[in-house]
This record gives sequence, C-alpha cells and structure tokens, in this order.
Amino acid sequence: MKIWLFVSQIEPSSIHDALTDDKWIEAMHDELNQFTRNNVWVLVPKTQDMHVNRTKWMFRNKLDEQGIIVKDKARLVINGYN
Repeated sequence: MKIWLFVSQIEPSSIHDALTDDKWIEAMHDELNQFTRNNVWVLVPKTQDMHVNRTKWMFRNKLDEQGIIVKDKARLVINGYN
C-alpha cells in the first residue's frame, strides 16, 4: 500500500518563492532542526576581525524509482566569502 504525501510539485527558484509554500517552509525547518540535533553550529556574536560566510538555500524534489515526487528537500549551503 502506497501512502501519498503532500509535497510541492515545483522547485522554487528563490527563497522568496519557497516562503510562499508551507511544504517548503517545513523542509527548511527540517534542515535547521538537523543542525541542532547534530550540534554542527553555534551562533556567536560577530567581532570586527571576523569574516562571515554567506549561505544560500537549495531546493530539490526527491523522486522514487518511478519518478514520483516523494519529498521536498531544502539544503542550507555556504555560498562563499564576503
């Protein structure tokens, strides 16, 4: 028996597009919660001599073997230095 999940059919091209769809917002929350669970980052106050890495959201639909969209996946990646 196959369980159908409600997923977005379109991959957003920008953060602004993603923020208009509840399913992509949920995918973004899942990604941020993974950072917390895995204890991979700590927010610290910025000092004058600190360089800040920019980040960018990447959005993809994950497909099963038949090519049916089964999950929305959001990834937060480093976009380079200032």
